[in-house]
Amino acid sequence: MNAKRLVTVSVLGLVFAGGFVLGGLVKPWSVVNAQAGRRVYELRTYTSPDGKLGDLQARFRNHTVKLFERHGITSVGYFVPQDAPQSQNTLIYILAHKDRESAKQNWAAFQKDPEWQAVYKESSKNGPLQTQVLSVFMDPLDFSQLK
Repeated sequence: MNAKRLVTVSVLGLVFAGGFVLGGLVKPWSVVNAQAGRRVYELRTYTSPDGKLGDLQARFRNHTVKLFERHGITSVGYFVPQDAPQSQNTLIYILAHKDRESAKQNWAAFQKDPEWQAVYKESSKNGPLQTQVLSVFMDPLDFSQLK
């Protein structure tokens, strides 16, 4: 290979490699920016009175999950802790919403739903099924499996 051709191939190789490096530096910013306004996740933790966790789970299983879906609230997963004492009185679940404003609107519509109000009243006739509700809205990070 002559010297001129070697220089040309080397320059093209450097430009090609530089493109990969530059793309690797710029791409993370575009991913982060592209996620602005995307789905928001909500982590909710309910603490129930002694002996009421099964009733709370039944309300979710038989009614709440379907009503969430009706109102645009996506169920991601429902969990109970493995270790006592929380395993005896705690329900943890994750929801997904289109965005924070949609979450606010969906929750308002859910709470006004006559079917939910009837289910809530019936399931609470022997006392409340939760004594504490914690809600945390979360944004997925760029390396999260959920986006």
